[in-house]
Amino acid sequence: MNAALFPDVVVNGETIPLAAIAAEAQNHSAPKDKPGIAWRKAAQALAIRALLLQEARRRGLVPDPLELAPGRFETEDEALIRALLEQALTIAPVREEEVRAEWAKDPARYRSAPLWDVSHILVACDPRDVIAREAAQARARGILAGLEGDAKGFASAARQSDCGSKAAGGHLGQIGPGDTVPEFEAALRGLPEGGITPAPVLSRHGWHIIRLNATAAGQVLPFESLRPRIAEALEKAAWARASRGFVEHLAAGARITGASLAPI
Repeated sequence: MNAALFPDVVVNGETIPLAAIAAEAQNHSAPKDKPGIAWRKAAQALAIRALLLQEARRRGLVPDPLELAPGRFETEDEALIRALLEQALTIAPVREEEVRAEWAKDPARYRSAPLWDVSHILVACDPRDVIAREAAQARARGILAGLEGDAKGFASAARQSDCGSKAAGGHLGQIGPGDTVPEFEAALRGLPEGGITPAPVLSRHGWHIIRLNATAAGQVLPFESLRPRIAEALEKAAWARASRGFVEHLAAGARITGASLAPI
């Protein structure tokens, strides 16, 4: 291990094992050519964890793990940190006027999910099979070229589809976000009403030629239906701010080497 690149992380005399940092680094994103960023994020996260656990023990707190799901409990360290934050932080209740002011900033951003009326033609293949994938792509391109952008002929062309929807002219009906595979939805979001994808779209099922028949935009939701969600978001934001402030307070009186608590 290169000591200059990966120095020991010591928090108030407690050394965090390099193996623990290496394991934690798997949970942090970084550009492929900059793995050191993931390491620094991991070192920072474990330094903060050490600070909180040291303070919890200094206060004499005793872990009382909660059951997070049937048969799954907090670790003792997680329980200690939770107990510490519950004791140390005081979060003022969110006021009604705060919730309403947050909603009033832009009511239009709170909408129900849109609905898309969609048709498609599928040329099925296993994308992992290079030969089959390329053959299916060539077939899909041929079908698309035959359409020449003519949406009216889509239903007829859909008779060549490998999807059961070919019996309905390729019509899938109305779908919403998350109802289909990500590649299909991404292509769909880029289409105008009546538009057809300019090239076949590959998914785990094969190549799709997609037509967006119509869009029903999501409706602006009324304040009363949103109030609990907005209040919860404001409470979480306040909790996060208070937690950061508490960690900064602990760090100001701590001796930390090998890790920075500044934003990465």
